[in-house]
Amino acid sequence: MINSESSLENASTRVQEVVSDVTVTAHNLSRRFGNHSAVRKVDLELKRSEVLGLLGPNGAGKSTTMQMLTGNLAPTSGSVQICGVDLIKNPLGAKRHIGYLPENPPLYKELTVDEYLQFAARLHNVDLSKTNDVLIDVKRRCGLEGIGKRLISALSKGFQQRVGIAQAIIHRPEVIILDEPSVGLDPNQIREIRDLIKELGKSCSIILSTHNLSEVESVCDRVKIMNHGVVVYSTALAELKQKALNLEQIFEQYTLKNE
Repeated sequence: MINSESSLENASTRVQEVVSDVTVTAHNLSRRFGNHSAVRKVDLELKRSEVLGLLGPNGAGKSTTMQMLTGNLAPTSGSVQICGVDLIKNPLGAKRHIGYLPENPPLYKELTVDEYLQFAARLHNVDLSKTNDVLIDVKRRCGLEGIGKRLISALSKGFQQRVGIAQAIIHRPEVIILDEPSVGLDPNQIREIRDLIKELGKSCSIILSTHNLSEVESVCDRVKIMNHGVVVYSTALAELKQKALNLEQIFEQYTLKNE
């Protein structure tokens, strides 16, 4: 009997560990705008230290999905949990676990980098006594050392993206959601942003929205392809490599066949 109870306790512990390993769960997530279904019955699961690429052509529903996952847009139906917290029932509690960089970073370009990040820290309720240490750490992680006194308006697009990512992670969230983080950047800036995403992915869960296949192949562990608001394909990148499958061909197959 003792052995049976011990086995049950161990099994229960293992279940709890599995549950705690999942940071984002979305089930039957849908959004309508009038008669138009922008997103239909999307299921999604994200684990800790995992980078998920949400891939699709323009208008596929990626940004709408991101906005629902971050609580910036209410779903017509479906559910979202962030680190076990229901985003619909407890939005403030769930959002504490999220860092979000929309396609157009919410930058106040008349501020210096330090002023803006201090403002972001206050918005995220970072302990005032720890703000300076937090700023030093986030600038180091995002490659912003030495430019804290510069106006954001004077920075290159690549550095402005870095500032946008810095505000998203300043409260050390478990989940980071990035919508088209490398759009409009030159090749060198794209490489730098991808390196930063890889580094962040070692300690956080990341959802990356893009229509750039090479970006997914470079930084992601898994990929979901969306088309016309629906997830049409989902797999691990390692599985693609193991089967010698070509992501570009798969993308064309699942996004062109219904055109």
